[in-house]
Amino acid sequence: MRGIPIADGAISATAEGVNEVVDRVVVLTGIHIHYRIGLPPGADREKVDRALATHVAKCPTAQTLKGAVKVTWNAEMSS
Repeated sequence: MRGIPIADGAISATAEGVNEVVDRVVVLTGIHIHYRIGLPPGADREKVDRALATHVAKCPTAQTLKGAVKVTWNAEMSS
C-alpha cells in the first residue's frame, strides 16, 4: 500500500449489498465495503489515506459496476 509494508493478514474486508425493488424487480443498487487495516508502527497515515481515497477509481470490480451499482466504503485502522 503506497510503499508501506503491510503484514500478511493485516487487511480484511467485509462487503454488504444494498438491494432495492425497481419496477417490481429486486436489483443490487449498492455495495458497501468495510476495511480493517493493521498498520505497522510509524506508518505514514497520509500515504494510507491517499491510497484509500483513490482505491475505488482503481478497483476493477468498482469500475465494472460503475454507473449501475454505487460503491461506498469506510476503513478502520489500528497500529
